Amino acid sequence: MLPVRSGTRVERLGRRGDGFVLEAGSQEFEANNVVVAMANYQKPVVPAFARELNPDIVQMHSFDYRRPSQLPDGDVLIVGAANSGAEIAMELSRSRRTLLAGRHVGNLPWAYDGTLALNLFAPLLLRVVFHRLLTVDTPIGRKIRPKVLTGAAPLIRVKPKGLTTAGVERVARVTGVQDGKPALADGRVLGVPNVIWSTGFNPGFSWIDLPVLDGNEPRHQAGVVPSEPGLFFVGLNFLYSFSSIMIHGVGRDAGRIADLIATGRRAGSPQARPAYAGAAAL
Repeated sequence: MLPVRSGTRVERLGRRGDGFVLEAGSQEFEANNVVVAMANYQKPVVPAFARELNPDIVQMHSFDYRRPSQLPDGDVLIVGAANSGAEIAMELSRSRRTLLAGRHVGNLPWAYDGTLALNLFAPLLLRVVFHRLLTVDTPIGRKIRPKVLTGAAPLIRVKPKGLTTAGVERVARVTGVQDGKPALADGRVLGVPNVIWSTGFNPGFSWIDLPVLDGNEPRHQAGVVPSEPGLFFVGLNFLYSFSSIMIHGVGRDAGRIADLIATGRRAGSPQARPAYAGAAAL
């Protein structure tokens, strides 16, 4: 059984000799293999101009939103129209005027919870297209991967018609702040008491003190880091396939990485002591 240590935050991952060292407060862990098992969605991101909004405006990121009662009475502007923003807009529209800023990211062409979708379309999409067709090993997967990594996923449970029916008002992109209020690309300035930022995340890999990052993203080949033997990633968006952030996809990736480590150990490789770093070091 793995010696799981909950409540242990890894603050630095670096090299020590031929192996790795993980620092967690006053504790250190040494390992020849490290698996960073965490997704890209770690640190909420808001535009720099958000700090210029009037301090009376209640602001929060979609990461922190739980229920309508978190917001005082009055209109709400949701910035970002992908899945999180659209679903929050649907909920809040029941109790207040709701404005949704951001471009349309597309949507599934069928009802996600319909009988045909559940029994045919969903299995075909999840198990075949996302899992086997769109991978780094196929030409179409390699072509679409950059778009997936830089763009928002299409709406799944919400459709544009549903937003309109719910009374959600679509507005232009938020470009800045004027007189302490959100300013839109079409020149409008909104006097709203609430703003919810559904504007994405920083992967949060600054604790990795190794030359493996391009900006905020790690360099890897299907989860393997060639420049740092023994370092692996699991859980990243399109790590190997479109399904790599889904349960069935991350399970396949994890099994493959585990096999690589085990094969190296059986072959007499010095990479013999794995450590797993995500929210905790194991």
